[in-house]
Amino acid sequence: MTGTTAIRRARTAEAGRVAGLIATAFEPLDVSKWLVPDPHPRRATLAGNFHILVDHVLAHGHVDLLGDHAAAVWLPQEAGVELPPPPDYDARLLAACGPYTDRFRALDDAFEASHPHEPHHHLAFLAVHPDAQGQGLGTTLLRHHHRELDVAGTAAYLEASSLRAAALYEREGYGFRGEPFHLPDGPPMYPMWRNPG
Repeated sequence: MTGTTAIRRARTAEAGRVAGLIATAFEPLDVSKWLVPDPHPRRATLAGNFHILVDHVLAHGHVDLLGDHAAAVWLPQEAGVELPPPPDYDARLLAACGPYTDRFRALDDAFEASHPHEPHHHLAFLAVHPDAQGQGLGTTLLRHHHRELDVAGTAAYLEASSLRAAALYEREGYGFRGEPFHLPDGPPMYPMWRNPG
């Protein structure tokens, strides 16, 4: 399962399934609880939001899948190139997030304010299904794409949702980039950067 031969690129038609996997993996996170305080609609609301973002990445970047259990969502950022927002983003966000739309907008604004402008690949999501965590699947996906980035001389960037997650990324060559940023009355996020090896 952890061999690189099992890794493949997601197809456009799989965006909903990938979004569901990310929502399942991210549901227990503090940031998810801040975004959707009510636990009952949390997973469905997250999945709706992630579907918009995964669609966007599949149009402009790529998603690596490891079986049905893990996904890494990568979006390239080139020098001087500003990607358009997802089509009909405002209407789709409202439809997906309903009464929690303002919280998702606050998250968007916080991410945008801290996002670097140097060329890099942005790891938007690294998700492993709870039943498969602790088996090295996330590390396998990271190392798979890092090899490509190192050959190309390209950096990587991400926002870790906790110090525990940050420790995993530190083991793979990431370092903290500036101070953590906080969501309004919410948890901190930790920007991290990896130079090519």
